[in-house]
Formats: sequence, structure tokens, C-alpha cells
Amino acid sequence: MRRLLPLLILAIGLVALAVNVLVLPRPFGDGFIETRLGLDLQGGLRGEYRAIGTAERPVTQEALGDIRTIIENRINQYGVAEPIVQTQGSDRIVVEIPGVTDQQQVRNLIGSTGRLEFFPIPDGTTVGEGQPIPPGLEPLFGGEELAAARPGFDETGRRAVEFELNANGAQLFAEYTRQNIGRQFAIVLDGEIVSAPVIQSPITAGRGQISGSFTQAEVNSLVTVLRFGALPLEVEEVSFSSISPTLGLNFLQQSVFAGTIGILLVLAFMLIFYRLPGLVAAVALLFYGLVVFAIFRLVPVTLTLAGVAAFVLSVGMAVDANILIFERTKEELRSGKPLVSAIEAGFNRAWNSIFDSNVSSIITAAILFYFGSAVIRGFALVLIIGVLVSMFTAITVSREMLRWVVRQPWARRAGLYGVTEDEFMVATPRTRSREADARV
Repeated sequence: MRRLLPLLILAIGLVALAVNVLVLPRPFGDGFIETRLGLDLQGGLRGEYRAIGTAERPVTQEALGDIRTIIENRINQYGVAEPIVQTQGSDRIVVEIPGVTDQQQVRNLIGSTGRLEFFPIPDGTTVGEGQPIPPGLEPLFGGEELAAARPGFDETGRRAVEFELNANGAQLFAEYTRQNIGRQFAIVLDGEIVSAPVIQSPITAGRGQISGSFTQAEVNSLVTVLRFGALPLEVEEVSFSSISPTLGLNFLQQSVFAGTIGILLVLAFMLIFYRLPGLVAAVALLFYGLVVFAIFRLVPVTLTLAGVAAFVLSVGMAVDANILIFERTKEELRSGKPLVSAIEAGFNRAWNSIFDSNVSSIITAAILFYFGSAVIRGFALVLIIGVLVSMFTAITVSREMLRWVVRQPWARRAGLYGVTEDEFMVATPRTRSREADARV
């Protein structure tokens, strides 16, 4: 296994380089691997909505919270990462979505109440897709009986939405279809008919299809709306506009510049104070950045200013792990151990401190991820990925590189490790040398 470790590290590096440089299809899901930027870096859409209450269901903070959760789930399912959905005042919902240009599709997704109903159509009445439901009709049942929804195709190959009903809905549907063969029934979303099939035979399994002239985007949108249920109140669009990324890009340039200066100063410190191990740490840090960025693109992680800050913080933590290792290695050299043994002991004895500090950071980031807002969750996710990769690079990559370096004749000099000649021994412990001198 130890012999395969350098090959594994090389393979990881090559895969990360390919993910970062080449245009590759996404392994799981549609589209290609790409870098996702947040609203503050690439712009997007911002919408403001007002909840409309009724006498039976007034606008309350609980209802606003339910609307916020449902809208956020819809947008997340739509494939947009890190949307910002928040309540404002007594009846407003503000939605900010990064990297989306199709305003109408997003408007339909957010503004749809999602009230699904199944209507029996009496004899003598004919309805079609896109029409409003005739007045005076009572629904057989509503979307509360829906158990699942997914994209599919009908018998002619057209796009459709397949749905399943729960036990009560399946029983009601079976009884109605058994008694009304040859009649129409309508599937209605927000008062508009989306499908109006004729009952050909009893539907007893509780499964059906909503078919029509749908595009794939419309199918996905409908499935998303049905899957997360209806909004408790109707919402009205107050404003909807595009957001420019200019301000965010200025902040990003400043943050990247400040982070670059900080990282360069840290690397300079490592080279001056730790010499050859510091150079190894710098190379390992480049490997770390390569792998982390590849993971960001694969997951994918939406990079915001907060995410950039978390990445810079994780870089500092990666360097900190190397400092612990190299300081411990110096102590081992000064105690009289030969170079190879001192390096192995430095890594082994620093591991407990590195593990404890990184685990505590991961626990803190996990709490932020599960209980924080969208921006905080992005920061926490970047930090968790950075800490995990930093543990791998510090303990594995740096170690393997140093193991190779110390076997080279040119690397066996005290000045390359920041210790004096008296403190440095390549192969023979100091105690044994003194005993030999005494015997002479």
C-alpha cells in the first residue's frame, strides 16, 4: 500500500488538473463541470413578493416562514445553488437567485401557488388544456392526496409528469374512474387545466400522468411545484429585476489580492524559517489548491465572497498543520535522532494535535451548515472541504515528498532544515557518536 501511495497522489493530482482545465461532462447529472459563482460575483435575479391573506387564513409570520421554505426548496430543486430567500416586514418575501437569466421561467416557478386539484367533468361539458375550470364545479380531491411526482413520457412519447396518490387519494380516484368510464376529468393547477384526459378504464393503482405539450423545463418546473406542495397563501409579484455583479467583482478582486499577498507572505515565512521542508509545504499547498478547486467544480460549490474567505482561511489552516509537523521534526533532530527518523516522528507526534484542531473546526462548520442561512451554509461547506483536504495534503502529500527528498544526497545538510550542524545527524544518533568518541 505504501508503494502505491505516490501513484495515488499523482493520479489525484492529474484528475484534479483535468477537472480544472478541461471541459468535461458532469459525472452525475446533466451539463458540464463548471465553476459556479454566487449572486454577489456574477449577478442574477431579484424578486419581491407580497403574501395575500384571506379572512380564513391571514398573513402571519408562520405562514411567511412556510412560504419562504417552499420557495427555497423549489429553487434548489430547479438547480440553482445558494438562493437567498428571506422574509421582510409583515407580508413580503425577497428572493435573490444567482446566475439565472430566464426570468419568466423563474417567475412561474416562484409565483405559482401550486394548488393541484382533480375535477370531475359533467356530461355535456368539454374542457381543454390551458382553459380555466368551469365555475360551479367541486374538486374530487386536491394536491394533499399526492404522494410523489416525477418526469416521464406518455404512450406517444410526449413529455409528461407521472404522479402517485396516497392511499386515500388512490381509493377516491379508483371509485370515480370505475363509475365514469368514457367521461373526462381535469387535472387543474392554480385554477388552470393542465391535462384533461378521457377515462378509458378504471385507475386502481393510484398512478397517473399529466400529459400535454410540455417542454422539458416546464415538466421539471411542474414536478418541482407538485413535489414541494402548495403555498399556504397566494403571492403577488411586487418587483422583479436583474442584479449587476459589478460591486461583487470589485470586492472579489480586492479579496483575491489581499488573500494572494497573505499567502505569499506565509510561503515566504515557511521558506525562510523552515528552508527545504518549507519548500515542500509550498508545493503541497499548490496541490491542495488544485484538489480543492476541482472538488468545488465537481460538487458543485457556489463560490461567493464568503466562500472565498473560507477558502483563504482553510489555506491558513493547511499551513498551520505543516508548521506543527516541522517544529516537531526540529525537536526530534535536536534530541539526536537521525534525519529520516526525526521526520517520521515529527509527522506521527504532530498528528494528534492536527487531528484535534481540524475535527473541532469541522464540528463548528457542520453546525453552521445545518443551522445557518444560505450564505453561511456556503461558507461552512467550503471550510469543511478545505479542512478535510488540508489534512490529506499535510499528512500524506507533504510526508511522501519529504520521504523522497531526504533520500537524495544533496538534501542531507543541516542548513536545509533550519538547524545547526551540532543538532543535525543524518544516520547515526548523537548518543552513539559520543560513546564511540569515549572508546577512542
